[in-house]
Amino acid sequence: MKLSVEHLKLSFGEQLILNDLSFAIKEKEFVTILGPSGCGKSTILNILAGLLNDYSGTIQVDGQEIHGVSEHFAYMPQDDLLLEWRTILDNVTLYGKIHHDQSAKQNALAEFKTFGLEGYENAYPSALSGGMRQRAAFLRTSLCQADILLLDEPFGALDVITRNDMQDWLLNLRKQYNRTTLLVTHDIDEALYLSDRIFVLSNKPSVIIKEIDLSKEQKSREWLFSQSKIKQEIFNVLKGENNA
Repeated sequence: MKLSVEHLKLSFGEQLILNDLSFAIKEKEFVTILGPSGCGKSTILNILAGLLNDYSGTIQVDGQEIHGVSEHFAYMPQDDLLLEWRTILDNVTLYGKIHHDQSAKQNALAEFKTFGLEGYENAYPSALSGGMRQRAAFLRTSLCQADILLLDEPFGALDVITRNDMQDWLLNLRKQYNRTTLLVTHDIDEALYLSDRIFVLSNKPSVIIKEIDLSKEQKSREWLFSQSKIKQEIFNVLKGENNA
């Protein structure tokens, strides 16, 4: 397995957030953690990214146990966090500059067309739409030398049409780059559309209450529109947890 998380447990004060949480992700797999708001989804990414360390359990990448900040993970939060006083090119090459990567600029420029940002290399973030800002943030994340992408509701702040467009864009981009990815969302449609597998989380304390394998499905908007049965099944699972 590319990523293995075993018996993860974390509390904030007397509040138990994660309770003996275990899961594994294969190389180049796209997995989504789906659950109600506030259940601890983002907390899992924060632990993997090394932003939270007061937990018990083990995290392994390629069979090697890791602790704290690791170069194995590239983290993209919901907010794009673009620096308004820097150009888009400067923003997306920030990681490379920090690590003195002389090829960062050339590597970034080669990807601007793929990420729908061609012609905006020297523009500032204020000139970009919400969707373009998210593509810039995604490009910055993808340029990090990391094995695993951590995406924390990256389209959550966008309007419905732009969000759908970004999901289509990411689905197509997946076919080209095929990197191991862990997405957090509370959007059932987004999880179904983008994922090879879905882990459905309970309310706090969070445990995985359902796993859905979609790896053999040929995804399209038409396919998504036809998935009323599985949407209802997930909704019922989450509703049952909320009423528990």
